[in-house]
Formats: sequence, structure tokens, C-alpha cells
Amino acid sequence: MRRKDREIKDRGLIERIMEKADVCRIAVCENNRPYIIPMNFGYENNCLYLHSANEGKKIDILKKNNDVCFEMELEYELVEDQNPCEWSVKYHSVIGFGKAFLLEDSEQKREGLDVIVKKYTGRPYSKYPEAVLERLAVIRIEIESITGKRAEE
Repeated sequence: MRRKDREIKDRGLIERIMEKADVCRIAVCENNRPYIIPMNFGYENNCLYLHSANEGKKIDILKKNNDVCFEMELEYELVEDQNPCEWSVKYHSVIGFGKAFLLEDSEQKREGLDVIVKKYTGRPYSKYPEAVLERLAVIRIEIESITGKRAEE
């Protein structure tokens, strides 16, 4: 990280950013061409959980290459100035790398969905019909590395 003065080293603060962020952007790569997707997500035990249709470009790419990068941010605010060259941004952000796995087992899918649902509703659900689970992909990203950065000026 170039700006060490903005680095967030406190893992607890990084996790709070992840818990509060509404959207996680997932970057995948196919044939040296990146593809990024904004997604709803949940975080638990050093893993991200995402849900998706069980077919489409992102799923096709993940089946070939499960390396991912992810990003999320909080408190993004543009700070204007009379001089456009002096504009800046306030933010807290997290960027990480990991391996994505498509969960196949219905019970694992339920558990992953509960992490996501709990993030947005404050409580797990667990009553997912089997037909829904069959047509839904649940992706677990096992986090390998993560960094946080902030600008508060």
C-alpha cells in the first residue's frame, strides 16, 4: 500500500467495515479479461457468502478460475474545493483476495444464505424451499488476504 498513513491495520475495524457495507464488488478473470460484479453478501468466519442464479457469466468464469478479488466501502463522501485539483474523498474501504467455491450441498447453501439474510435483516431464515436451493448458486469465498484503507481528511 502506497499510503501507509491511510492503512487500517486493526482487523476488528476491517471486519466492522465488511459488516456495515451494503455492496461487495467481486472481480473475476477469464482469459486475462477482468469482470466485476456488485453483489449482496454476508461475512462470517473469514468467508464471504454470495448468492446468484446458478448459471451466467460469473458462474461460468468461477468454474474455470476460482481466484477472486473483492472490494467494499463505507462512508464515501466527495470533498469539493474551489480548485478542482484540490478535491478529495473521504472513505473506509476493504480489498481482499480469496478462492471462490460453489456450494453444492443443500445444507451448506442454507447456512450460506442465512449469513447473507442475517446481514440484511438481523436474523437468519433457514426455511428455503428445496426447489429454490436447486436453482440458486451460493458462493463461499475463503479469504486469503485482506487490507483496509481510510481517508478522513
